[in-house]
Formats: sequence, C-alpha cells, structure tokens
Amino acid sequence: MELLNKDVREVTAKKLEAELADKVMLHLFTQETHLLVVHSSVPGIECLYCRETRQLLEEVAALSDKVELVVHDFEAEKDKAAEWGVDKIPATVVVGRAGTGVRFYGIPSGYEYTSLVEAIVDASRGATGLAEATREALRALDRDVRIQVFVTPTCPYCTTAVRLAHQMAVESPRVRGEMVEATEFPHLAQRYAVFGVPKTVVNETEVFDGAVPEAVFLGHVLKAAGAVKA
Repeated sequence: MELLNKDVREVTAKKLEAELADKVMLHLFTQETHLLVVHSSVPGIECLYCRETRQLLEEVAALSDKVELVVHDFEAEKDKAAEWGVDKIPATVVVGRAGTGVRFYGIPSGYEYTSLVEAIVDASRGATGLAEATREALRALDRDVRIQVFVTPTCPYCTTAVRLAHQMAVESPRVRGEMVEATEFPHLAQRYAVFGVPKTVVNETEVFDGAVPEAVFLGHVLKAAGAVKA
C-alpha cells in the first residue's frame, strides 16, 4: 500500500520537475525489520518506522530522475554512520550541492513531508531563501553548530523551525540541521525535556521553544557558536 496518495504524488512530482537543479542523494541509515536488530545506543528499543521511512523515500525518489535513494545498513556500515555523525535510526541525510548537513531523524511524515521536499529542493540548488544578512552571518561562522529541532508529525508550526535549521545547514558547511521526531526517540525527548514542539536545541547550550522568526533563530545559533556574547 502506497504512503503517498495520488494528489500528493502529482504535486510533488511537478514541484521537483520545476525546481530541482542538480541531482540529490537521499542516504537512509536503517535496519531491515526482519533482522530484528535492536538500536545499539538505546537498549530495548527497536527501530521505529524504519520500514515506513524507506518506503516513503522510495516513493519520493520514484517521482524524479534527479532524486536517488541509497540505503545503508546502520550496523553493517558503522564507519559511514560515524563519518556523518549518524547515531540513531531511521536517519535520512539529504546530499546535494550543500554537503551532508541536512538530516531527518525519524520518518518525515505529516507536516514534515513538506520539510523533506523543500530540503531536497534546497540541497539541489545549494541555496535558500534566507535573508542576505543571515547568509553572511552563517558564512562567517568559525565553529561547528548542531541544531536539533524536536517535532511531531501533527505539529503545523514545527516545519518553520525545521526549515530554518535545514536552510542554515545548506548555507553553511559549519551547520548541521536535524529534524528529530520526538515520539520515535523518547530517550532524547526526556533528556531535553521536550514537553511541547517545536523545541530547538543548539550545541547543547541554547534551548528555545516555538516557531520563532528567522532573526531570533539566527541569534540563538550565533550565541551557541560564540559569535555573539550572552
């Protein structure tokens, strides 16, 4: 049974046809469900939605010859996962002109499907619609920044925060922007006290709630990177 209905497939295909520039690779780190492999970093927790995430990405990749899916076995390809800093599954790394900074941890379903499609377009172009001042500030970063945005598929406001994190990752090789589906990783939701979404954590030091404006989001990123004083 297909996850994307006919209307969604048609709209997505038209968007990809009209807006993609270079080819985009979707690297999925997963585990085949029949292997019943337990996530090594979370004892007792099996990989949730690995199969569904693979199916979703297969359906998206089938909509354009400029989108290709590469599936990695998380356990068998530990070196590759470590190289890209992938520490949980399912994990999708969107690779285009902008490198490997755009990530989805968990299935990008519901409202986050839009984030996935937009991330593919941005990665293909290697550019975003962020303000020039934002892009300049990101280019000036001299420290790495990891942005984790905790979401749920039913949250209509989460896409705003996820999009900003991903756009910043496209604009700067110093930035890694990660969508983290909170219900799939309850140990992380507990660690970061995620009681509402979106919740954003930048370099473990800057934590804020809600879908904030671009300038405010950037301020937190720069503060976490030590580019501005507290």
